[in-house]
Amino acid sequence: MRTALIQMKVGPDKTDNVARAIQALHRAAEAGAELAILPEMFCCPYTNASFRANAETVGEGVYTAMAEAARETGLWVVAGSIPEREGDRIYNTAFVFDSQGRQVAFHRKVHLFDIDVPGGQRFFESKSLTAGDRATVFDTPFGRLGLCICFDIRFPELSRKMALDGAQAIIAPAAFNMTTGPAHWELVFRQRAVDNQLFTIGVAPARDEGGPYISYGNSIVCSPWGEVLARAGAEEALVLAELDFTRNDAIRVQLPLLSSRRPEVYRGAFD
Repeated sequence: MRTALIQMKVGPDKTDNVARAIQALHRAAEAGAELAILPEMFCCPYTNASFRANAETVGEGVYTAMAEAARETGLWVVAGSIPEREGDRIYNTAFVFDSQGRQVAFHRKVHLFDIDVPGGQRFFESKSLTAGDRATVFDTPFGRLGLCICFDIRFPELSRKMALDGAQAIIAPAAFNMTTGPAHWELVFRQRAVDNQLFTIGVAPARDEGGPYISYGNSIVCSPWGEVLARAGAEEALVLAELDFTRNDAIRVQLPLLSSRRPEVYRGAFD
């Protein structure tokens, strides 16, 4: 699977953000990608006020623009995430479109980012967002993929659920900040890859030191052996990576972690 990670800056203007995302998708297609991934909240700044101001229902502007871009480019598109409105609720939602522009999956962020680190980041997504309630896997011509969003990747139970459901790679549009990013970004993606013997992909916004929320950037691809196969820096970037899912099977034979599990011993541990 030839994958493009689109690390783009996100400004205050939704129309401009979406236009630049579409341009990047066209560049990814021209570079030979088959699947392209946008960052978390690629259409608006990462603030509670922006989530509320830019929330849309399924079928509105951003959703439609991403579906059309997938059709035009012939790419499978994981459209980062957007603030999705459903009735009185707003979700942090990633939509997936196939190469014909049809929605094939969506994931609503399960674990909301509510943290207060002394001397570091303080942010409460729950002030504006509602949590999703399911793990997400979907089938593609390249293999079965798992999808989560940012804070979700920190929870090993969710990644293990996706792995047991057949995911060969876990994709996470994400926006770690300048407190958590340097400490844990690479570590957590390598951990989930090694734990589940699959590929992990994290796609972040580019860093904007003048923005209201400063993303760490460093979009990343890790192998099922825990190697960093590709990684961006802080700036805007188009990162290309080829994922060979036969590596998952080979590593699982060499180091039989999943087949050696003892669920009867762990019963109750994840309740």
